[in-house]
Amino acid sequence: MKILKTIGKIILTFVIFFILIRSCVFLYLKSTPKLEIGTANNILLYDKNNELYFEGNKTKEWTPLKKISKHIINSTIYAEDKHFYEHNGFDYLRILKAYLINISSGETSQGASTITQQYAKNLFLDFDKTWKRKWEEMWYTIRIEEDYSKDEILEGYLNTINYGHGMYGIENASQFYFGKSAKDLNLAEASMITGIPKSPSNYSPLVDYDMAKKRQLLVLEALVNNNVITEEQKEEAYNTPLNIVGKKSEGDLSSAMYYHDAVLQELENIDSIPKSLNDTKGLKIYTTFSLDAQSTLENNINESIPEDSKVQVSSVMMDPKDGSILALIGGKNYSESSYNRVTESKRQVGSTMKPYLYYAALEHGFTSSTTFTSEKTTFSFDNNVTYTPKNYNDTYGNKPISMATAIAYSENIYAVKTHLFLGEDALINIAKRVGITSKLEKIPSLPLGTNEISITEMAAGYSAFANLGYKVTPHLIAKVEDKDGNVLYQYKNTKRAILNSSLCFILNNMLTATYDKDYIDYNYPTAVGIAPKMTHTYALKSGTTSTDNWDIGYTPDILTAVWVGYDDNTELKTSEYKYAQNIWINTMENYLKDKKDNWYSVPDNMSAVLVNPITGKPATDNDPKKKLMYFIKGSEPKDTDQVFDEKIGNAIPS
Repeated sequence: MKILKTIGKIILTFVIFFILIRSCVFLYLKSTPKLEIGTANNILLYDKNNELYFEGNKTKEWTPLKKISKHIINSTIYAEDKHFYEHNGFDYLRILKAYLINISSGETSQGASTITQQYAKNLFLDFDKTWKRKWEEMWYTIRIEEDYSKDEILEGYLNTINYGHGMYGIENASQFYFGKSAKDLNLAEASMITGIPKSPSNYSPLVDYDMAKKRQLLVLEALVNNNVITEEQKEEAYNTPLNIVGKKSEGDLSSAMYYHDAVLQELENIDSIPKSLNDTKGLKIYTTFSLDAQSTLENNINESIPEDSKVQVSSVMMDPKDGSILALIGGKNYSESSYNRVTESKRQVGSTMKPYLYYAALEHGFTSSTTFTSEKTTFSFDNNVTYTPKNYNDTYGNKPISMATAIAYSENIYAVKTHLFLGEDALINIAKRVGITSKLEKIPSLPLGTNEISITEMAAGYSAFANLGYKVTPHLIAKVEDKDGNVLYQYKNTKRAILNSSLCFILNNMLTATYDKDYIDYNYPTAVGIAPKMTHTYALKSGTTSTDNWDIGYTPDILTAVWVGYDDNTELKTSEYKYAQNIWINTMENYLKDKKDNWYSVPDNMSAVLVNPITGKPATDNDPKKKLMYFIKGSEPKDTDQVFDEKIGNAIPS
């Protein structure tokens, strides 16, 4: 009896303590301003011209609770938080139950967040995943419960939750998945949509229909178990055919969601931005986004890749002068896959690696006329290791060719000979200098692009050539302000000279050989097929592996990089290798339409020499083709120049 009295006193003490704490919190909250949930986490995105192009709590549609189907309301409550209208923000019995299950199972398989807790997280706490964030979430949950009615909380939750594929809010989701208003959703449709937010990447019917149906069944069973619907209604709803539309409304630029996601990802890495967005009452984010560039890029991707193709794409358009990203597309269809291949993926870059090598060669005294012999070659190394690279289609000139010709044909033999002659550090040093941060291996095949690199790294690297020698940082955010206009972040252009401008000029001119018919000889320039479409002068390089296809090219004003391939590294079909090139040329031509051709001025330290483009030798009257090439004064080619294979003898493995 004495023990029971002691336990009773302890329980009574805890109850009194809890009541006192709760009373103190209640009194404190009464003395504080009402928590503004209308502006919390409100994000305004502005384009490069300071025009607003995205606004809201991640959604443009706010639907009153009375205009939302009762099936959505019931499904949400009984699938997520059946005691929603009874608790004060925390379901203590559910928390205890989840804790016991997780302890007994040894893993975190059960969650206990209420609708209010999830709403608090959606509104204020997008970024951090720390204990401090957990405490803040708890505090905001209490404040929301004190300041707003249950109906207001539920309405806000349904208007801000992520339903997958960039659809935030029930009205957007309803229009996207079923092409109808949220008020018109039937039980079958409502139970399907309600199941998605638990894990949009798994339970979206557009991602995995079978998983989505299993989740729908759990939602329907929760309604049956709480006597909201009958078993017969459950069966009828589950077996009702669903007409899933999976499209945004007419006129929406769906690919812009890739840009939007990349902006928020960049925002997370800016230290000056408060991690709890409630501190800012919303954010004004001034981006480098160009609607014209994004529209052009999206249209040309859609026109170049068949709708039923499973091949994927990523692309960026960048101003090479400062690294600002004007357009960004991380996949063929955001509705089908929100995975952003620009920010999340690295791929083998193929021969787009070669310009870094050839710039290194120019620094080491090579010129556009420097020659190696194009022929089948086996390189022998220590320990009886050999390496036998091949040219595309096993095509060789069996004669000396110039560096410009090697670029035009994307010659692998020439590239490997250059790489080994310079030493394997030379290419790596240049790549790192211009902004490649991915790991690069000291291997003979490195100039053939066997290492994996992100598309933004490659765009940054090529920008150093396009702007004549300055390193730039790819970025999407120019400035961030809070609701009151206080500047929280300002991008600082910190570009610095890292390359020789004259050598960049020479390289840029050599990269026009990729589509120049004057280089047609024993082979064809890699992009000569798109030359008839060109109304501007471009530097351009393609890259090809069995699974990856790249095209990166630029003018002084704009750079576009395109990758095409399969996420699972399925080998590309022959017909699919044209996609990247078509996207690239059509995008560049459309974007530069009605603009004057802009190319680089010839530096004062240059000599212009007519040469035979294939051999690199000074042109004679007997040469059928003559090409004006540029050389730093004193390095002009001579008739007596030796082929490097002969000149260096055993300096290269043979």
